[in-house]
Amino acid sequence: MKVQRRHRKLVEIIREKESASVEELAGHLQASRETIRRDLTKLSRQGKIQKVHGGAVMPSVFAEGTFQQRMSENAAAKMHIAAAAAKLFVPNETLFINTGSTSLYFAEELAARSGLTIVTNSTEIAKAVSMGGKENQTFLLGGAYVAGNRQTLGSMVNEQIEQFSAHHTILAIGALTPGRGVMEFKHDEAELARAMLKRSRSLTILADGSKFTGLASFAVCDLGRVDRLVCDAMPPADIRAEVEQNGCEIIVV
Repeated sequence: MKVQRRHRKLVEIIREKESASVEELAGHLQASRETIRRDLTKLSRQGKIQKVHGGAVMPSVFAEGTFQQRMSENAAAKMHIAAAAAKLFVPNETLFINTGSTSLYFAEELAARSGLTIVTNSTEIAKAVSMGGKENQTFLLGGAYVAGNRQTLGSMVNEQIEQFSAHHTILAIGALTPGRGVMEFKHDEAELARAMLKRSRSLTILADGSKFTGLASFAVCDLGRVDRLVCDAMPPADIRAEVEQNGCEIIVV
């Protein structure tokens, strides 16, 4: 197994299970314990996992409350979505990215690319991109800090968004609902997403299959506003019809 693929699989296993031993990982990947230990050391330095005696656990930044739970839910699907989505963007483009578990996985993929400008309200996304060591610009929007999700929200954040013009907005969202559109769980998160949309040319949604059956309360935009939908399963027919009405590209990974 190639090193890059093995590293991706290691991160996937650890984030899904929240912890794994060297022995367990070596058996699963059919690699030596020494190889796995070296891999874990490298991945730990990158902040993708946290190495502990005898194995590895979720990164400490994820290791509390509901954010940890969301990072481990459907982790494999979210990582595949993130990897596919990162290939859609090219140097010299500016991207708005909101807070979310899938968008944080996406930011880790972007960190390996160069020449992008990232504007986000997530401290962890800003950190992930900045630590990539590539030639990317990162802007963290300032405002009222919400510790649970490591994000800033509110009128100050939305006003700062007005200072930027972006090629793309990339959203991890609460739900996609036929007849109601792209939805968020919280009013201020929906407001932030709408502010980003106003200042960008296109919208890409990152959504695992759970977003097609979930329910969220606050509208961001109509489904017809979506330019690209990156997901792990083809959406139901009613959602698909709405997102495709204005030529949305559906990318299933």
